[in-house]
Amino acid sequence: MHRYNELFQLFNTELKKEIDNLELREPKRLYEPVIYTLNMGGKRIRPVLLLLAFSMYQKQYQKAIPVAIALEMFHNFTLLHDDIMDNAALRRNRNTVHIQYSSNTAILSGDAMSILSYEYLSKYKSDNYSEIYNLFTQTALKICEGQQFDMDFENRTDVSVNDYLSMIELKTAVLLATSLKLGALIANAPESDCNLLYQFGLNLGMAFQLQDDLLDTFGDTFNFGKNIGGDIASNKKTFLMLKAIEVASESELILLNNLLSNAISPQTKFEKVREIFNSLNIDTITQTEIEKYFNAAFNNLTNLSVENSQKEGLLQIANQMMNRKK
Repeated sequence: MHRYNELFQLFNTELKKEIDNLELREPKRLYEPVIYTLNMGGKRIRPVLLLLAFSMYQKQYQKAIPVAIALEMFHNFTLLHDDIMDNAALRRNRNTVHIQYSSNTAILSGDAMSILSYEYLSKYKSDNYSEIYNLFTQTALKICEGQQFDMDFENRTDVSVNDYLSMIELKTAVLLATSLKLGALIANAPESDCNLLYQFGLNLGMAFQLQDDLLDTFGDTFNFGKNIGGDIASNKKTFLMLKAIEVASESELILLNNLLSNAISPQTKFEKVREIFNSLNIDTITQTEIEKYFNAAFNNLTNLSVENSQKEGLLQIANQMMNRKK
């Protein structure tokens, strides 16, 4: 059974080969931002999850590499476009693509990345290619749906915590779930295991996004890899904000709404809203919700048909994600 660090290195080696190939493509100004994005690094969670799931059932990981690269390419495309829509300046402690180059360049290069993901996907050759393709495509569409819901929420005043959880399932969790199911499908794993791994990924993805929300308010810029407080500054309806609105007293709710609606500096807004969050124990409430999803994920893993020793890689990455600071 491969360990996370081993597969992380194996994948980075394969990705570097593809980056070298991209450097030969023209026009340079289209592919340079793609290379810049891929060279930012990152945890490569999605392709490594795919390879971990695959390695529980088969050993020849090379068979899964094209699909793993397709996943990482598509994931980075979504980040590139998200940063434009969020007007984010930092990603992994580096300038985002639209800051480093321009918004128009970032849009076009992001489009190229989404198409490149299908180019890599097409390199996978097997009898179940149509199932792989359909899962990948439906996931891509769900992510777009999740992003639209996220944008719609900006202008809605009736967004509930459950609305938000449904949105992040589409926007974030389904890609983790699909990563695991793709690995299992490529390895011809039993259908029940494919479905359990998908559910494991959904629960892990929900916990991951809720942690992201928590870190954006209670983390620090150096560890998190991007400026904190962005969600509050842009009035994003995260789990923390929606839960605060749900549990606040009438006076706290008036104060919170005033902070969100009045023109004050982003830093002042962030500090005052965080004070309200602290008074309502929003960090603890959020951490409890995160643990609920992690526990459900571990339960999914327990029910897989493989030996416990084969699950060690997934347990390792789940524990790392559970205790992450960035």
